[in-house]
Amino acid sequence: MSVQLLANVLIGVALVGFLGYRQTTWQYLDPARIWRTPMIMAVVGVVVLAQTSATVTTTDVVFLGIEALITIGVGLTMGTITRFRTVATPDRTGRTIQSRTGWLGASLWIVLIVVRIGLDVLGGHLGAHLLTSTGTILLVLALNRAARALVIDQRIPRGDRGDRGDRGDRGDRAPGGRTTRGMMVR
Repeated sequence: MSVQLLANVLIGVALVGFLGYRQTTWQYLDPARIWRTPMIMAVVGVVVLAQTSATVTTTDVVFLGIEALITIGVGLTMGTITRFRTVATPDRTGRTIQSRTGWLGASLWIVLIVVRIGLDVLGGHLGAHLLTSTGTILLVLALNRAARALVIDQRIPRGDRGDRGDRGDRGDRAPGGRTTRGMMVR
């Protein structure tokens, strides 16, 4: 096992472990933050991939596509199983809504790791070496977080989006009568 592969595995496991822990604890919900994290991971992933000298093969594209579909499916599921609660005492920024996915969400992270490792091993034997790149790992995690954010953003409970502003209807109605939640318009 190469030093880079070992470093990639350790970085991936640490990040997924951290995110798995956060799934089981109640966290204050910030609609902007749920989008910020996948954007940052995606930008860093693209920059790291741009610095990679590996050539992209058809096998790489096929395995990346399979992995993207699986990670998006897991992210959508995580967003769907997310639970919300309103707390009486707001945090320092005035947020009162908290969310978590619980042990099922943490279990989905384990499934994602197992699938990722399996695809890496199989892809490596078939010549898909781009899968083990740090940039690819970050992009896959960004896809997962973005899929989760898309669902959560639409499910944020009405009446309190977790922000402090007093806007009358609190932003639940957009021009034209569309309902809004989070940062996306329904």
